[in-house]
Amino acid sequence: MSIRHSLLALLQDQPRYGYQLRVEFEDRTGSTWPLNIGQVYTTLDRLERDGLVSNDGGDGEGHVVYSITAAGKAEVRGWFASPVERSNPPRNELAIKLALAITLPGVDVAAIIQAQRVASMRALQDYTKSRRDTAASQRPGDTAWLLVLDSLIFQTEAEVRWLDLCEARMVQLSAAGTQGAARKTANGVTEESALLNAETRR
Repeated sequence: MSIRHSLLALLQDQPRYGYQLRVEFEDRTGSTWPLNIGQVYTTLDRLERDGLVSNDGGDGEGHVVYSITAAGKAEVRGWFASPVERSNPPRNELAIKLALAITLPGVDVAAIIQAQRVASMRALQDYTKSRRDTAASQRPGDTAWLLVLDSLIFQTEAEVRWLDLCEARMVQLSAAGTQGAARKTANGVTEESALLNAETRR
């Protein structure tokens, strides 16, 4: 998530101080990605350093107000016009956990998949209920939150399908391992029989 560009986009609306930016961001995204206020001010300091925002001084109540510069507006336009880069996939903790689990002895991969499926299905139910309730209220400004909810629903549905695929692959691996062991045993018996036959012929 680009906090830098999100804050710039909000400043394009009107000048704001840090706490206002945090509240606006969380309101518009349904508090799905909470921002730490320290993170907001650190980002604003960097944006000011880079000439993308200007410090307009205090508002008389102890808040430092920031406004976007012409360079900042150009940066936001470029951000909105560019697709999100996928050259470096975001770290997916679940994918990392399962990738490690199948390579380590003594880890119950099936139990990990099942526990995650239960949690994902619960989250999917919560997102779907929230979407239904939000759509029913028809309040102004709900469209942004509905878009976020749709994204969360689709991502969670995809996660559940992926977990089903992981489970199917584990079953295939287990079956292949069992068949391999059976072949090895069968070959072993054949070799022993051949040796016995050879000894008998002598």
